[in-house]
Amino acid sequence: MRLTAQMFLTLDGVYQGPGAPEEDGSGGFTQGGWLVPFFEGELGTFIDSVFGEVDAFLLGRNTYEIFAASWPNSTDPNDVVAAKLNTLPKYVASASLPSADWHNSQILSGDVVAAVTELKKQPGRELQLHGSGALVQSLLDAGLVDTLRLIVAPVVLGNGRRLLAEGRTPTRFALTEVRSTPTGVTIQVLDRVGEPEYGTIEVE
Repeated sequence: MRLTAQMFLTLDGVYQGPGAPEEDGSGGFTQGGWLVPFFEGELGTFIDSVFGEVDAFLLGRNTYEIFAASWPNSTDPNDVVAAKLNTLPKYVASASLPSADWHNSQILSGDVVAAVTELKKQPGRELQLHGSGALVQSLLDAGLVDTLRLIVAPVVLGNGRRLLAEGRTPTRFALTEVRSTPTGVTIQVLDRVGEPEYGTIEVE
């Protein structure tokens, strides 16, 4: 399977708490719910198309607990996101989660990089990461993320946890798709290529 990471980001790279004010206030973050004013039909259609490609999920503990508290309550058979999340395998990267009771969930408590390397060898389409910024960072640094889908809202927050902060492993990506929504959200799909290339701009 290919490992894909889907991330909601602000212009200044913050991924923390996009969906609700109370979603994630760690570190004193008070600007949760910043994505909501920009979410509309076209973005929803794109999200549904992404979930149409998934065969298994990989989640960090916080994202898993947020999802597990809400998505099992959604039983609409026409809801693509709920149907996939409630039925497909879910792997939770956590050394502290005591149990994972949501249907078809399994805890990865050991070497996560090694475990994900093995998961990627399984047949299927996409092993999808949603949210879980710290986990995405670790797997980006390990060279295991094949595709990034960055959903960038036109807002600057000035604080909060950032996805591509200083210290990330240098990596080059190829932009394979870009689009925008009526509310100004840009969607960038990038495939990992390898190490960056460098050169000198010649001035004639």
